[in-house]
Amino acid sequence: MTVNIAFLGGTGTVTGSKYLVQHDGKSLLVDCGLFQGYKLLRLRNWSPLPVAPDQISAVLLTHAHLDHSGYLPLLAREGFTGHVYATSGTRDLCRILLPDSGHIQEEDAVFANRHGFSKHAPAMPLYTRQDALDCLPLLKTVEFGMTFQPIPDWRATFSSAGHILGAASLLLEVAGRRILFSGDLGRPDDLIMNPPASAPMAHTVLIESTYGDREHPSEDVLAELGPPLKKLASRGGVAVVPVFAVGRAQALLHAIHLLKLRGDIPKSLPVFLDSPMAVHTTHLFEQHPGDHRLSGEDTRALTQSATMVSSTDESRALASRHGPMVILSASGMATGGRVLHHIAHYAGNHRNMIILTGYQAPGTRGATLASGAKSVRIHGRDVELNAEVVQLQSASAHADAGQLLAWLRTMPQAPDQVYVVHGELAAADELRKRIEHDLGWRAMVPEHGSVWPT
Repeated sequence: MTVNIAFLGGTGTVTGSKYLVQHDGKSLLVDCGLFQGYKLLRLRNWSPLPVAPDQISAVLLTHAHLDHSGYLPLLAREGFTGHVYATSGTRDLCRILLPDSGHIQEEDAVFANRHGFSKHAPAMPLYTRQDALDCLPLLKTVEFGMTFQPIPDWRATFSSAGHILGAASLLLEVAGRRILFSGDLGRPDDLIMNPPASAPMAHTVLIESTYGDREHPSEDVLAELGPPLKKLASRGGVAVVPVFAVGRAQALLHAIHLLKLRGDIPKSLPVFLDSPMAVHTTHLFEQHPGDHRLSGEDTRALTQSATMVSSTDESRALASRHGPMVILSASGMATGGRVLHHIAHYAGNHRNMIILTGYQAPGTRGATLASGAKSVRIHGRDVELNAEVVQLQSASAHADAGQLLAWLRTMPQAPDQVYVVHGELAAADELRKRIEHDLGWRAMVPEHGSVWPT
């Protein structure tokens, strides 16, 4: 019998990663992500999967970012009771991200109902904080390099993917077929994370393509971030920095710390990390030293280089402070969370800055900010944009096109088939063409909902 993969997310988009592997009446889900960005995509979160959750034997998570793990509370609430296999770093981050995701959705629904800007009466969260807490006992940890059986006679092995704490590529062996899921691959030259491990032999590869149509600039994040922050400090402005709470926030904290040590920006420039999730994640770097390249001293400096803001009262109090200062706050694409309040408060002043730190998926507020728009809609109203918008090109935690191809070249032999996933259509198709042209391998971009053999 054949081994098939149903592409239930992460196709034609960088969000909603879900890959259902089916063989001999059994099903296993690799990643369980939320759709984000365009409303058309977000509506998919409310549609049932083509397989009943109680018919899925196991879930394997490549990493904890919500576009890979954020659907898990809903899957469990709808009847999934199997194990969710992940590395210890991914487990620890899921314990932070998933309840926070449920909490934010509840808060957003309450806010929408209070101010009456939702088309639904009442607005409801996709899932609650309690739903997220209820799914956490399903998590079962497996360390890098350990082969395990998520289903009898199905073998799986995680290897380091860099990117964020706990991030993994996954080799799945089923009925004589070896299927390699790249997960989100980090950069070999990342400021804080280890480089991805070499790719093992596989018959079928699913390769991410977030940056499949571009190369990262040659300058590093310090060279790119230093001048705007120096300018901000000199004019007494406030920089609002939307960051992904896991990975990007810590990389930016480390970069600002290094800039201060080098004297490129004033040591007195106040920095605030306004995200309970990011604060908790920053402390996790001390518990997972093998996942990153920071020294013990560097790791300790992460927690001391900024004022950690946890409570909502502390967050609101930032609005009464004067610049210069830097506020790092989630979410990285400005899709929700406290950063929206900071953007709404500071975006109208030309002395201020909004610094975008990574990829902005189409349909997100971050993409609107990056486009040069004159206003952005936040909590039902249009906010005028007079602040300077700076988009960093060098802060990405994803491998670029050349680095993705270099990772594929580490495979001992050519695979039978490559599926290009987790990228916008232009990026995915460009990487497909480069795989076919540069490597001579068969490659295709699967459509959402399609089913293909391995």
